[in-house]
Amino acid sequence: MPSLSELVRSHTDLDEDDVAWLQLLMADWQIVADLSFADLVLWLPDREGSGFWAAGQMRPTTAPTSYVDDVIGTFVPVGRRPMLDAAHAQGRLVREGDPEWRDDVPVRVETIPVRRAGRVIAVVARNTNLLGVRTPSRLELSYLQTASDLTQMIAGGHFPSAGQRSDHADSPRVGDGFLRVDAAGRVVYASPNAQSVYRRLGLSGDLAGLALAELTRELVPPRRRPDEETLSAVLNGRAHRDTEIGTDGVSLIVRSIPLRPHGDHIGALVLLRDVTDLRRRDRELVTKDATIREIHHRVKNNLQTVAALLRLQARRIDSTTAKTALEEAVRRVGSIAIVHEMLSQAVEEIVDFDEIADRLGSMVTEVGAVGGRVRVSREGDFGRLPSEAATALAMVLTELLQNAVEHGYDPADEQATGSISVSVRQPTGRLRFSVVDDGRGLPAGFDLDGSTNLGLSIVRTLVESELGGQLEIGPAPNGSGACAIVDIPLE
Repeated sequence: MPSLSELVRSHTDLDEDDVAWLQLLMADWQIVADLSFADLVLWLPDREGSGFWAAGQMRPTTAPTSYVDDVIGTFVPVGRRPMLDAAHAQGRLVREGDPEWRDDVPVRVETIPVRRAGRVIAVVARNTNLLGVRTPSRLELSYLQTASDLTQMIAGGHFPSAGQRSDHADSPRVGDGFLRVDAAGRVVYASPNAQSVYRRLGLSGDLAGLALAELTRELVPPRRRPDEETLSAVLNGRAHRDTEIGTDGVSLIVRSIPLRPHGDHIGALVLLRDVTDLRRRDRELVTKDATIREIHHRVKNNLQTVAALLRLQARRIDSTTAKTALEEAVRRVGSIAIVHEMLSQAVEEIVDFDEIADRLGSMVTEVGAVGGRVRVSREGDFGRLPSEAATALAMVLTELLQNAVEHGYDPADEQATGSISVSVRQPTGRLRFSVVDDGRGLPAGFDLDGSTNLGLSIVRTLVESELGGQLEIGPAPNGSGACAIVDIPLE
């Protein structure tokens, strides 16, 4: 299904400002569809003047749809839908005409010109399934009147507004709570859901006839409401925006859309949504996130304690072999601790592995037998990785760097220097990196499958079993030194 931008580029002469206007309209048009009890279809005029392209479609949540299938991307030539032609050419709402029949369903069609900066840039077709029409209640009449005002504003270029978009997840919808206020900010009509929302705030009577801003000041403590300018602008219906208010036990989002069907302000549509449960879940998630970060912090501290104990134990052992083994264990524990330190500072269970890789390179060379004579550099980016992969990959990189430092350079040669390069690439769906040193290379007859080196065994197990990848070790490309290549899939 083509997007609005693709259809605009392919078939129309609309500019970026026109597209931005249409995107603002489509951010709010679920409200128009629900108030109208009708499907909306956005039609764009073809640059050749030969017809119209369907670039957007919205079904109502308050009534049966008129379109079973999606129509986005379809083309209607001039003359097939005279009401589209008339709305675009004459710049007026077109309501005349007999109902259309679609799949044995009578559909009333109205066309609304979309005006921006004095030009008609598109047409919205409003399609009402007449099988769902019945004698309207007061609620439905209020919906339809407000829908009529909004369509007049679209035709006059007064809607959408350059204010906040209403297509974010928490935005109120028509069914959540509907209020109609007059030009003075007094409630003309309140839906049953809106009445219930305000009664949860503490209202004992009805909303009709009350000044919404004054009532809200009485019910909501100052610390739980926005500044006075925002409160007055939204609840008096003067600004197209939303705000959040509430008490200690109730949280509401209030959204206001000023109504100016003929240019002058006549009142506003105010939508309410009780988001108490959402905010409670948000607080629970924040608490869980903080708890998880604290757990990572404590794990990091515990690992550092373990590393310190192993280091103390190594100092008390005379056996060179045992001392070396404990020092290697210290480095392995330290690499895992670095990952948990990063996770303790992250909002999500995802870490920037580039920083971890750089810290591991510094750690390995600082404590290695050759000291600071070997330099580790990185080319390319690992990017952000999930914690499970980051922990295993940190161990892999530590072992490969440690092997390069220990076996690539002679600790007895105090004049020797060297460099280890970590090169990272990310072909589609995979992460591939190499660790290349310029040392003395692999021993004669080296075979990875037959190697008894503990570090390489750890690397191979992690790469193949934990990360589902492949490990290759061989001579460096330039013939001097060794090269280890790790290739793993990315989720």
